Amino acid sequence: MTEQNKEKVQEKENEEQTRPSVVELKKEVVEETKKKIKEVTKAPEESEKPKEEKVKEKKTEEMSRKTEASVSVKNIPMSTKHSIALCDFVRKKKIGVAIKDVEMVLAMKKAVPMKGEIPHRKGKGMMSGRFPKNASENFVKILKSLAANAMHNGIEEPVIVEAVANIGERPYGKFGKVRRSRTHVLIKAKEEKR
Repeated sequence: MTEQNKEKVQEKENEEQTRPSVVELKKEVVEETKKKIKEVTKAPEESEKPKEEKVKEKKTEEMSRKTEASVSVKNIPMSTKHSIALCDFVRKKKIGVAIKDVEMVLAMKKAVPMKGEIPHRKGKGMMSGRFPKNASENFVKILKSLAANAMHNGIEEPVIVEAVANIGERPYGKFGKVRRSRTHVLIKAKEEKR
């Protein structure tokens, strides 16, 4: 029995030596699949007509100079009545002058002319007016943003052509009793005509 066992062990060792290892088998399989893939990809290319070389034309991008700058702000928490008055106050002025005027309103040096039953103010050419603090603070930010947009667009001397304030959303305040007022503001500036 021992001799038979020895013979069997020797036969197994001989088979293991002649048999390829698992790693070698994997390498062979990978190489075969690569060859098949190459054959498959070559076949359609040969059947197709030779591709003509396309000459890429460089597109010359012309920088179109923008003629206007605009700022659109939605749902600012300020009075629509005050923002309408400030839009009228700012319209047809240069941006720098408008910013200075609104800052004077903040400093209580200059009143914003308003319509409606509002008491008169001292000064020439004004019947009634107010000093809307909250709206003026927001308008200074908006006008500075408009100035930056105009500078980016290459407008040298921008004049405010359009200033519009509209009623925005009216969400409920705390505890749902009070409706808060919000305002949409759109301001556009174009280059001054000479």
